[in-house]
Amino acid sequence: MQYSEHIILLGLAIAANWFSALAGGGAGLIQLPMLIFMGLPFPLALATHKIATVALGVGATGRHLREGHLRLWLLALIAGSGIPGVVAGALFVLNIDDRMAEQALGILMLMLSLYSVFKPSLGVVANERNHNLQGMIIGGLVLLLIGFINGALSAGSGLFVTLWLVYWFGLEYKLAVAHTLVAVGLGWNGSGAVTMGAVADVQWSWIPALLLGSAIGGYLGANTSIKAGNATIKRIYEVVTLLVALKLLWGPL
Repeated sequence: MQYSEHIILLGLAIAANWFSALAGGGAGLIQLPMLIFMGLPFPLALATHKIATVALGVGATGRHLREGHLRLWLLALIAGSGIPGVVAGALFVLNIDDRMAEQALGILMLMLSLYSVFKPSLGVVANERNHNLQGMIIGGLVLLLIGFINGALSAGSGLFVTLWLVYWFGLEYKLAVAHTLVAVGLGWNGSGAVTMGAVADVQWSWIPALLLGSAIGGYLGANTSIKAGNATIKRIYEVVTLLVALKLLWGPL
């Protein structure tokens, strides 16, 4: 790549990860198709994207730690439940028809968007629940399943985590987004990156620009999310989820 192309790659990575950090997921909506459009085949683009998204969690974590609203028990539950699923999904995706999986995920993502739209009060005001052992076990099992989706496909799995935290644990959107970015961005994406790096080819020459863009975009998006109200984040979440669903159903560029 030419120097100017690395600058373009950096700018697009910042935009994609700002978008993701604000809504609690969806970086793959922009970044993964972008890598394919710039000439990488799908498996190479997917592995490269997964490694780059680790920096999203780094940037977002740095900003959210300053607010002091992260809960260690919830971060541990998300990371501990999801990481085994991420590793399994990353290995499983190498042997399946990714187009069929994308279509199924697109339908499910569309349902998430519509569910949030038709539940106006969902996530706007905190109504915390299911903090007992049974609630955590059920919550963890669903996070394990979402982790599998994260490992297999990089399109919007963080959005599932965000909505699950809102629905099952009764978190407000702002707090749900914060925990998704930290636990998924660092724990899930980190384990997925290690797995993909070990079993798949990676376009390493593109990684520096993508890592820098992910870190900057993650920090800026987290900062915007903290300053925005829950109603605003809810609307952005619904738009991002709808766009991800349509992209998955439409297919490759």
